[in-house]
Amino acid sequence: MRDLHMPGRSEVLATNGMCATSHPLAAKVALDILARGGNAMDAAIAGAVLLGICEPQMTGLGGDCFVLFNRAGEDTVRALNGSGRAPARADAAVLRDKGLQAVPLHGPEAVTIPGAVDAFCHLSETEGRIGLDAILQPAIHYAETGVPVAPRVAFDWASDESTLQGAARDHYLLDGKVPQTGQVFRAPRQAEVLRRIARDGRDAFYTGEIAEDMLAALTTRGGVHSAQDFTDVKCDETQPVSGDYGGIELLEHPPNGQGATAILLLNILKHFDLSGMDPRGAERIHIEAEATKLAYDARNRFIADPDSTTGMERFLAPETAAHLAALIDPRRAMQAAAPLTEAVHKDTVYITVVDRDRMAVSLIYSIFHGFGSGIASDKFGILLQNRGAGFTLQEGHPNEMAGGKRPMHTIIPGMLRQNGRVMMPFGVMGGAYQPTGHARFLSNLTDYDLELQENLNAPRAFADGGVLKLERGHGDAVRQQLSGMGHIIETPETPLGGAQAIRILDSGVLVGASDPRKDGCALGY
Repeated sequence: MRDLHMPGRSEVLATNGMCATSHPLAAKVALDILARGGNAMDAAIAGAVLLGICEPQMTGLGGDCFVLFNRAGEDTVRALNGSGRAPARADAAVLRDKGLQAVPLHGPEAVTIPGAVDAFCHLSETEGRIGLDAILQPAIHYAETGVPVAPRVAFDWASDESTLQGAARDHYLLDGKVPQTGQVFRAPRQAEVLRRIARDGRDAFYTGEIAEDMLAALTTRGGVHSAQDFTDVKCDETQPVSGDYGGIELLEHPPNGQGATAILLLNILKHFDLSGMDPRGAERIHIEAEATKLAYDARNRFIADPDSTTGMERFLAPETAAHLAALIDPRRAMQAAAPLTEAVHKDTVYITVVDRDRMAVSLIYSIFHGFGSGIASDKFGILLQNRGAGFTLQEGHPNEMAGGKRPMHTIIPGMLRQNGRVMMPFGVMGGAYQPTGHARFLSNLTDYDLELQENLNAPRAFADGGVLKLERGHGDAVRQQLSGMGHIIETPETPLGGAQAIRILDSGVLVGASDPRKDGCALGY
C-alpha cells in the first residue's frame, strides 16, 4: 500500500466495468457507453475517437490503431491490425535517387493511408453491441462544443506547434496561437466527418468528399497517393505472439508492430536475478539498458510488414535470448547497437476497457509524431499521420519502403494471461520506449510485486540513441553509478511515456491504474 502521507493516487476498484486512459473525458465517455448497454469494444472505440479531439497532437482519424481483445466468456486473445499501407506508387528507390537517407518526417512521402477508421467500423460491426451511430455521438458532441485543453496536452501542443503547416495551422491553432491550458478547442469539421461515418460507415471516410479532401492535401504537395489507395484500406484479423515471464504470459500484437521486442527483451532479462536487485537501483537499470540495446538491434533487423517479416520463430527462441544475454557485462555499458535510420517517437494514446462480462480491450491509436506529418486536409482538418517515416530506405531490408507495404510500427497494446485466464489489459505509450515499458511493467509485477499504481508511478529509464535517459525521479547516486559504468546520462525534456492498466482479480473485482505522466485516470462503476 502506498504511503498515505505522501502525494499520489490510489488504485481504482470497481465491479461492473472500468476504463483507464490518458484523458478523463474519454474515460467518462467509455463508462457512459458501458452503462447504457454497450460492451468493452463499444466503449473503447467511443473513448479512442474522443481522444482525437482531447489530444489531437497524439492521435486522430488520420492515424492507425492496433487492438488486442477477448470476447465475453472466453480467454482467447484476438488481434486486429488497423495500420495503413504506403500508397501503391511509393518507392524507396525514388527517394534514394533524390539523395535521401531517410523518409522525410513532414512531407507527403511519410503519409501512409489511415487505417484506424476502417478498424473501428469493423470492430463495431463484428464485436460491438450498440452500433456505430451511438458509439460516435460523444465524440461528435465534444468536437462541436469543444474540450478544455488539459495541462499535458497544452505542453505537447506548444512543443509540436512548428510541425503544423498550411491548413493544419488554421484547424489546430486558436487565432494563430497555441492553445493554453483551459482554453476550449473545437473541431466542428471533424464533427461532420464523424456524422457521416456514423450514418454511412467506413465508405464515408475512404470514398467521396472526405477522401478527396485528404487526397488533395497530399497530391498538391507532390504525394503519389491515389483514390484507389484509400478505397483499398482493410484491417486484418491476426494472431498474437506470446512469451512467459515469472509465470505470466505476455501477449503482444505480431509484426508489423514491435511487440515481439518486449518478449525478446524479457527472455534476455530471465538470465539475470532482477528480484535480487534494488528495483530503483543502478544495477537493475544497467542490465535493462543493455538488454534493451540488444533486443532493439534485433528488432531493427527483423520487424517489418507481416508479409516481409521472417525468422520470428528464431527471434523468440530461448537460445537467441541466451546468446544475447551472454554479451552483457554486468559492470560496463556497451556502445549502442546498430543506430536506427527509421524514425521513432513518443506520441500515442492508449485506452483499455473491461466490461461486466469481462470482455477486455487493449487499444492503441496514433498519428506517430506530434501532429503527425503536420499536413491536414483543407476542408475537414483531418491530420494525416507520418507512419511512413517508420520505413527504412535501405535497399533489400525487410522494412524497406514499397507500395502497399505496412511500415514497422512502434505502437503496441499488451495483454497478460495467467493459468490460461485473461488477467490484465495494459499499454505503455512512448514510441520506441514501449517494449522496454512493457518489460519493466511485467518485471515490476513479478520480480518486485509492485501494486498496479505504484508500478506506473515508478521512475523510468531508457537506453536510446547512444544515451541512457533517466527521469528526474532517479537520485544523484544512481546517476553517478551509471555514469561510472560508461553510460551517457540524459534527463529527457518530457517523461518517458504513459501507461494504463486494469487487473481482473479472481474475486471479480477490477483494479485500475493510470499514469500520472498524463492527464487521464482510471474510472469504474
